[in-house]
Amino acid sequence: MPVIPKISFDNLEVAFASKSNAELRKMYLIFATLNNNLISDLGIGLANLAFKLKIPVKGIMKKTMFGHFCGGETIAESIQACKHLAKYGVHSILDLSVEGKGDEASFDATTEEIYQTLVESAKTDYMPFGVFKVTGLGDYHLMIKVQDGEQLQGEELAAFNRMKGRVDRLCKAAHDLGLKILVDAEESWFQNVIDDLAYEAMEKYNKERCVVYNTYQMYRHDSLERLKKAAEQAKAKGYLFGAKPVRGAYMEKERERAEEMGYPDPIQPNKAATDRDYDAAIEYCVENGIYLVCASHNEKSNLELTNLMNLHGIDPKSDRVYFSQLYGMSDNISFNLAKAGYRVVKYVPYGPVEKVMPYLTRRASENTSIAGQSSREFELIKSEMRRRKK
Repeated sequence: MPVIPKISFDNLEVAFASKSNAELRKMYLIFATLNNNLISDLGIGLANLAFKLKIPVKGIMKKTMFGHFCGGETIAESIQACKHLAKYGVHSILDLSVEGKGDEASFDATTEEIYQTLVESAKTDYMPFGVFKVTGLGDYHLMIKVQDGEQLQGEELAAFNRMKGRVDRLCKAAHDLGLKILVDAEESWFQNVIDDLAYEAMEKYNKERCVVYNTYQMYRHDSLERLKKAAEQAKAKGYLFGAKPVRGAYMEKERERAEEMGYPDPIQPNKAATDRDYDAAIEYCVENGIYLVCASHNEKSNLELTNLMNLHGIDPKSDRVYFSQLYGMSDNISFNLAKAGYRVVKYVPYGPVEKVMPYLTRRASENTSIAGQSSREFELIKSEMRRRKK
């Protein structure tokens, strides 16, 4: 039985081993900005305005917010960031973070770009996953219709089938290239369709090994049961089940739509309920032989998973369990887990600076809205700067 390695997420020497003094000072300025809602909102607003007015601010962005939270503008640039992480045992997932135009040409271009991330990832041993959002591959309006029980006809049906074809192309490529692939969760009003596409791909490609993973947003009060039901279905049909529980990313939008349209709020009553279901999902996955990606910036959840792995005799190096955080965030979790021998992957977003602004806007918003997240990062950075001066 493997012995659990001693881990402390307060080990700053490990957490910031990859950062020079200059990089640490830059991080200090970035998180000092993010820690102030007014300045953060103003800065992002001015950057967006500058891009609209074609003011040359790309260089500044690449040296600040973009440079910290994104791997680069291209696959080649981002691989350099991934190589750097790999020196410390942290693996990467190339994540195209560009919002397309929503037409067929855009869907084809996005599919091709993600396919190229898979091809490049397969050339290394430190980029084990691909990832995609189904809305990048097809019109979400069609998914809404399908979820609402409408029968698609003519061109709509043809467009929906093309979307299914793109999903299959990426899942098949991951299978053939020896990779794994994550299907991101999206809004509840078409998530059932995404689930069905993911399960269809699992049934096809998860026979010998776990290739396709579906994502579950645990701020939805039905997610734990959805995950359990999907696991039972996989067992009954004889394929391996891959799950990536997350706390979630669309809560305000979900609540607003439910109120507008007069249907029951799909969101948990409070954060404690989300945390409870998140931890229950992790425990269920470990206990039931499910292939797991624990995507969390919550120290308690990550530490508890290491305890569960030890309890159930899962070797830290087993590909049954991966820990995952975002590039530029929670390095104290990622680097300490990796140092202890666990499998850790960072989501490494990339894309042209001006096209990644919506992603950076969300990062800034999430950092200031998640209780304590930005403050925690900022305090750790300040502590490490003090440690290095001693």
